[in-house]
This record gives sequence, structure tokens and C-alpha cells, in this order.
Amino acid sequence: MSSTLLSSLDSADDAPALFVDRRVVSRAELARAAGAHAAVLASRGVAPGDHVGVWTDPDLETFVALVGNALYGAVSVPLNPQLGARELEHVLADASPKLCFSGPRRAHAARAGAIDTLVSPSEGASLPPSRLVDDRPLLVLYTSGTTGAPKGAVLTARNVASNLDGLARAWGLRESDRIAHALPMFHVHGLCLGLFGALRSGAALDWSSRFDPASLAARIGDGATVLYAVPTMYHRLVDAAERDAVVARDLSRARLLVSGSAPLSTREFHRIERACGQRVVERYGLTETLINCAVRHDDARRAGWVGRAVDGVEVALVDDHRSPTIAADGASIGEVRVRGANVFDGYLHRPDATSAAMDGDRWFYTGDLAVMDGDGWVKIVGRRATDLIKTGGYKVGAGEVEAALREHPSVQDCAVIGVDDDDLGERIVAYVVARDELERPASDALVAHVCGLISAHKRPREVHFVSELPRNAMGKVLKAALRASGSTRR
Repeated sequence: MSSTLLSSLDSADDAPALFVDRRVVSRAELARAAGAHAAVLASRGVAPGDHVGVWTDPDLETFVALVGNALYGAVSVPLNPQLGARELEHVLADASPKLCFSGPRRAHAARAGAIDTLVSPSEGASLPPSRLVDDRPLLVLYTSGTTGAPKGAVLTARNVASNLDGLARAWGLRESDRIAHALPMFHVHGLCLGLFGALRSGAALDWSSRFDPASLAARIGDGATVLYAVPTMYHRLVDAAERDAVVARDLSRARLLVSGSAPLSTREFHRIERACGQRVVERYGLTETLINCAVRHDDARRAGWVGRAVDGVEVALVDDHRSPTIAADGASIGEVRVRGANVFDGYLHRPDATSAAMDGDRWFYTGDLAVMDGDGWVKIVGRRATDLIKTGGYKVGAGEVEAALREHPSVQDCAVIGVDDDDLGERIVAYVVARDELERPASDALVAHVCGLISAHKRPREVHFVSELPRNAMGKVLKAALRASGSTRR
């Protein structure tokens, strides 16, 4: 692949690079605007390698800043507009950005010290420098860990480019593609796969600032070929498709529907297929490693499985002692470890955390639990820290139990944990959000439903109904809070 990072901008031609809320920006316009942004950085004393914050508001100028930073060599620190005061204070102190760019509305001027307005795509006529694929930092992305302060994962240009090239091969991405999504620009799925992935592969990015099922599906009807979304979005898309034949028709025209960031339930997988004739392609990744596994565009698609290792990535399962002794039999649970050019450079200012997660051979231990079959296909079943439940002599992945619960038509959402038990060691406890508070299913019915799908020893021993699950800023369930809550609602 190309030796330059965002290679489609090298031509600076009139082909579309971005569709942002229906506004079309050509490669030439984006390149010139990125060049103007780079000139602003230089005028303000920013050197390549300096950290630069970017508030990721839903403005076209945000894209210009992220692209301009990348080409100039500044290290972007994307800032979630919904960051709480304590999180923001930590990120700014940890990353120490030299400047923080805000949108034209300057909505965050009171939240961080140095604020500049972002450059508009119509400004400037100078082309930006060409950024090579190198080992210099490109991004500092803050993880949304369920405990402790977020850690800044340092991703280099080579980390990103190598992974995007593997995904382009897996998904058959080409210049004729148009990638639609409505994902935010402060995490891997929206920023790396969406923005940088399109600009590296030559595809155009068709981005919506607000997720609306009908309008996002209409992007496909209007010419977008690939959709990136998360399971919550797909749930709402299929709800709309079942009500509206136009939405179903639009979705059916996609070349590829890609889901990630969380497991897509078997029920939703098959609902989508019934509604629009499409089988969703899943992928699996982390902030620190980008995308490790993906279902390829020409592979058969299996509900609940995230495919095989992306080209250039090694994936293996290890036991409690980090030994690769777990059988690839589709049933034995192990922790996922990965190695390759995709694996990050380390945690900013945290060599202790880096060495705890990555060994001397550069294997990164993800903390995710999975099974692998003989063909190398992977199914994620939970997190090691919170989701490996040892009950009655068996190892159970909480994610497998959650997936079974979500297939019940009365379950909106759920979380499964293990709690200490004198007899079993740990007993499986489920927290369930019902689709209709007034028509909750009986606990026994949910347990019987789970037993009908997976082994009986994996069934919940308790079921608690809750109105919502506690989550962090990135939407991940805080299972420690569930353990501490002592909820007894049934």
C-alpha cells in the first residue's frame, strides 16, 4: 500500500473526499483546508510531535483539524464533547496539549485553556505536507476503562496504516466505495476506520452528525455502499426497516454492513437478515490494537462470530498463566492476545501499565475472553476481569449468557456477573432491563430460555430487573457498580 498516510489526498483532485451532513468536500478542498490548518499550527509555535487537542464537535471543521494535524505531524488528542469536568481535567493534565481547537461556535472556550477556532474548508490555498507512514505518534486516544482514570493509548502512523490496509483487503474497500456512518470522532471506529480509513483507501466518507435510522439508511439509497455502525444503531435500524419498506430497501442496497464496538446479538443478526436480506459483517478490536479480527467480505457470515485475524495481526488464546495452551475447538475459553504492527506504542506516561499489558515479545494481552475454532474464527465471550465466572468447576463467559438473554423478546438489555457463593464458588447473577416495565417476563422463564440455548450450568441463579444499567462515558457497563449496588429488585 501507499507509503503516505492519507494517500487519496496526494492527488488533490476534484473527487469527493467527505460528505458531511450532505455538504460535499473534494479531495482538493480538504487538502487545501488541511494545509491552512497546518499553517495555523506553525504560526502558533506548534512543532511536529506536539500534542494538539481537538474538540470533536459535529462540525466539518473538526475533520479538517484532525486531517491537518495528521499531515503536519502534530499528535491529535480527540476530546469528547461530553467529557465530565474531572475527566477533562485528567486528560488535559496527562496529555498537556499545546493548543486545543474548538468548533466555530467555540462551545468549549471556558472548558480548556488555549482555544483556537478550527479552519474552515474554504480557507487557504496551500497544500499540506505529505505525511509518510512512520513510527511517530499520530493519536493519543483515551481509553474508557471501567476502573481508574482513563489511560492515553499512543497510536503511531504505522499502527493505523497497517491496520487500515488489512481491513481494506478484508472488506474489499476501493475508490468506488462510499462509507456511511454517524459515529463520533473521538474513538477508533469513527476516527480511524471511518475518516482515516476512507482517506487511505480512496473511498469517500459520508458522515451524519446525528443518528437517525431513516436518514442514515437513505445515504445508502443515495449511493453509499458500506455502513459502519454499532449494535445499538443496528437495533434501531432494523426496527425502522420492519416498519418502513423504504428503509429496508435502502439497507438492502449496501455492499457491506459492518458492526463493531460491542457484540451484535444473534437475534438482531437474523432480524436484519430477514428485514433487508443482508448478513452483517462483525469485527473485533480495542483502542490499543485497532482491529484484530474481521469477517471478510467474501466469507460466510456467522452470527456471534467476529471472523479471523486481520492480515498482519497474530491472534492466540492463552490460559491463566499466559501460556498458549487453549485448544482451538470452538468451546475452550482463553484470553485473547494479539501481536502485529497494529499494536500501540504504549500508554502515555504509564510504562507500568504498558508492561502489565504487553510482554517482551510485544504480545498485547487484551483482557477479553474468547473461543476459537479450527479455522481461526473467534467468538468473544466476555472480559477476563469481570466476565470469567468460575462456577461449580466450570469456566463460564458472562458474554455468552448475556447473548442468550438478549435473544429473549422481552429483554432490552442485560448484564451478567459472578458473585461469591459458598457452594458453587461463584453463582451467576443477571441484571435485566425489560423492553416493557409493565410486562416483565418471569425470572424462571428467562432461566429456562437460557437453558434452551446454552448448557444448563451457565444459567443465571438469580435474575434482578433494573430500569437501566450503570455505564461509563463510552457506554460500557460498570459491573463493579452492579456488585456494589446490592440491588434486590426482581
